[in-house]
Amino acid sequence: MLTLTFLGVGSAFAKRNHQSNALIEAWKTSPDQQDEPDDTLLVDFGCTGPTAIHQLQQKPEFAYLAVDDRTNYAKIRRLLVTHQHADHIGGIEELAFNNTFVHAGTDKPFKPQIISSINILVNLWDTSLKGGMSPMPGRYALLQDYFFILALRPTADGFESFNMLKRYEFEIFPTDHIQIERKYDWPSYGLTIRDTTTGESVFFSGDTRFDFAANENRLLAAKMCFHDVQFTEQESAVHATLSELRTMPDEIRKKTHLYHYPDQWDDPQYSFTKDEFAGFAVPQVRYTLFE
Repeated sequence: MLTLTFLGVGSAFAKRNHQSNALIEAWKTSPDQQDEPDDTLLVDFGCTGPTAIHQLQQKPEFAYLAVDDRTNYAKIRRLLVTHQHADHIGGIEELAFNNTFVHAGTDKPFKPQIISSINILVNLWDTSLKGGMSPMPGRYALLQDYFFILALRPTADGFESFNMLKRYEFEIFPTDHIQIERKYDWPSYGLTIRDTTTGESVFFSGDTRFDFAANENRLLAAKMCFHDVQFTEQESAVHATLSELRTMPDEIRKKTHLYHYPDQWDDPQYSFTKDEFAGFAVPQVRYTLFE
């Protein structure tokens, strides 16, 4: 079984629902039969991620994430970085420092796997993490001091994939989040998740402007879709707008959960979403992706 739980479902500026980061858990059986999953993957970990995961671990079904009322970050085996905005990477320093220094006091330092494209991983350290994480007692650290690095290389038709429990395959694809000069020139990625046993797939947009032509086949093929959304109508949108997403075919909208939404999501004017879409994604509740 594979499950997905949003730590938060809000936009970068959300105050009510934390930022949109997700915990994916892989189970050989199911949460009903196991106290904790066999493998775990965080899809991004932003500024509100540490607070959100601390709240999540208070729930009995996520108690495995806690030790002595603090987050046991060693339970997070992998971290996928989709892009470098702070609402997606702002919590990485806390995660890494806890594994290296706090966890070291009870056992030994723990190094999870960090996964992304080569260009993101190089820039992530040099332009986002290095300032706070490179100084260590007596020396300067590198990204590999904190993580085992899995750089996904480009292939003829996309990127190298990776697996959880051998059965579940993950493949990133470029998203049109921000254009500096041209489409896809700033690294940002979405995610396709496949059950290699059944052939079923799940679509996870990451942060993207409306890019239906590029993603139509992925959306049609998926049994379940998660798509970011913004409510503000503007020419320089950096996310798909709600009005744009409403133009998708009914068969896609009905299986699409909207996330990365602003704080006014529960205003009555947006009540139509429950009829036109699968609804707004709910934070800190497990979604079953594959049985």
